[in-house]
Amino acid sequence: MTTTTTAPALVPRSTPLQSVRWTALGTECFIQSAGDNAPASRAFASAAQAWVAAFEAKYSRFRPDSLISRINGAAGRDWVEVDEEMERILDLSGSIYSLTKGLLDITALPLMRLWDYKAAVPRIPSAAEIQAARQLVGWPLVQRERGRVRLPKAGMALDLGGWGKEYAVDMVAGLAKEHGLSQVLVDFGHDLRAVGAAPGKPGWHIGLEDPVRPGDACWGSLAINNRGVASSGDYRRGFTIGGVRYGHIVDPRTGRPVAHGARQVTVIAPTCVQAGVLSTTAFILPPAEGIRFIQESMGAEGCILTADARHQTRGFFNYVVHN
Repeated sequence: MTTTTTAPALVPRSTPLQSVRWTALGTECFIQSAGDNAPASRAFASAAQAWVAAFEAKYSRFRPDSLISRINGAAGRDWVEVDEEMERILDLSGSIYSLTKGLLDITALPLMRLWDYKAAVPRIPSAAEIQAARQLVGWPLVQRERGRVRLPKAGMALDLGGWGKEYAVDMVAGLAKEHGLSQVLVDFGHDLRAVGAAPGKPGWHIGLEDPVRPGDACWGSLAINNRGVASSGDYRRGFTIGGVRYGHIVDPRTGRPVAHGARQVTVIAPTCVQAGVLSTTAFILPPAEGIRFIQESMGAEGCILTADARHQTRGFFNYVVHN
């Protein structure tokens, strides 16, 4: 499917650009807003930081007092009460599980913990350990009743790391509109949502990191407006043992890190959550299947980089900046 966009009316290049940068959600958060209403930009920046702080406090598995940690801590024992917001997130988790045919599953944390690339001495888990962890993984195992949830097996655990950051990006982009801002870029660890365009341009220009030289070079750039962008790859996070590299993205079907040659997947979609879900799922799938999966998603375009090739949907070319 080829996606076309209508270029927005250009705002003057001289329009003031406000920005704020802070650390949250395990990454660098950066927002830019264009416009003459400086008080609205400041109020938006303050509201964005407060929203992210509350979201992280409630849903981070690294916070011992978070709702997610309480659900995980009660695994195999008790039901845990949840509010309407958590109900919506659980509903979304089920929808994502169905869309990806189980490749993106918020119950996959037991497998991720086995392949701990942050460990002082990373190791390859045994086949028995992988099999045992797989018995604790599976969205259909989660028990739900209105207003409460239960993980029935001890050792089960939830983690929103697969798309929680992208969800936060979309919510903050929504806050921008509530503050009357129409030219905003929300960037949380290079997961992005563009609202309108940058001053004097038809879109916000987004660099695409070169997976061979991360942090030092880009292999291209995109111009986007009113779209989300997300990239998935394991070139920054992983470990090497015996000359074999093991990345941080685990295929729940095998219980092992993905290893079929993909280095990076970038997806452009109507929302950042959709882009993130599609990019991670396409990374887990073989490249040819990944491209087909993206193409079958309404409004999405994508590109998959391997060691020796670039696979992309037909419409991805429309967003590439040509110098």
